[in-house]
This record gives sequence, structure tokens and C-alpha cells, in this order.
Amino acid sequence: MSLIRTRSTHSLVAICFALFASPLMASSLEVKGEKLELKVEVPRLKVSEYHRPYVAIWVQDQKGNAVVNLAVWYQVKGPSDDFGAKWLPDLRQWWRRSGRELELPIDGVTGPTRPAGVHTLDFGTEQLKKLSAGKYTLAVEAAREVGGREILEIPFVWPGEKAMVYQVEGKKELGKIVLTIKP
Repeated sequence: MSLIRTRSTHSLVAICFALFASPLMASSLEVKGEKLELKVEVPRLKVSEYHRPYVAIWVQDQKGNAVVNLAVWYQVKGPSDDFGAKWLPDLRQWWRRSGRELELPIDGVTGPTRPAGVHTLDFGTEQLKKLSAGKYTLAVEAAREVGGREILEIPFVWPGEKAMVYQVEGKKELGKIVLTIKP
């Protein structure tokens, strides 16, 4: 009889351990999968009236349809909830392809404008789950008050079979954009 109790006690302990420990172990494991790393340079401009640019970053398919929005930087805080959002149509391509259909702010995508410098963004499986295998274009568009507008595009293949690095360089509102795909 004591042998049966010992086995059932051990089984109960094992079940409890599995129930409580598995979420802890899962959170410490890295999820395997494709990742995108993006470096976006906002150049320092020598102008009399400088405003940080609004920037939209998205992935589009071969037909030019927006598949996933990765980042939208604009003046989020102001006197009203939609204070900075009223200027988002200045990001013309992004606005036409997906922006006007979205409810702003977009959780996990919307952020404040960024100062001059290089900004690194990492996107993992959660943000990229809408991408099936195929050819895509990463688009980065910037518009600045009392300034210009610029859009840069980087064609890429998803998923990558090996680590790939793509880069383009802007002429005015954007600096160097570097896209790294990590398998």
C-alpha cells in the first residue's frame, strides 16, 4: 500500500511541476524563426526651422498592397487625442495604402517622432506572422513640417534561406536604411 502512495505522490508532484514550471521554462526559451532588424537613420539637417519627421514603415506585397505595418512615428501627445494624427496624410504612400483605414494609435506600432540619429528596430515572429513565403518590399516614408517628403523601398524575399543584408540611402529626409534578415 505504501508503494502505491509513493508512486501516486510522485506522479502528483510531477504533474504539479509540469503545470507550473512549463510557462516559466517557455518564457526563457528563445522562439525560433525569422527576424528582421531595421536600422533607420534620421539625418541631422542644417535648416532654420527643424521639425522631427513623421515616419511610416511597412511591408507591401508585389502588387503594392500593405501587408503589415511595422512602425508609425508621429506626435502622439498634444492638446487633443488626434493632435498629431491630423498630419499623417502627409505620409502619402503609407496613408493611401493602409493608414487611412487604421484606427490610431496602433498598439505596438505607433510611437513618438524620433530625433536625428540611427534607430534600430527588431521585428520577430509576432509582427511578421502575416508574411507568407514570397517577394516583398519594405517601405520607409518620412515627411517633415517645413521640409520635404521621401520614400525608400527595399525589395526582399521572405523567408530568407540565409542571413541577408540590404541597404538604401536617402537624399534628404532619410539617411541610410539597413534591413537585415536573420533566419
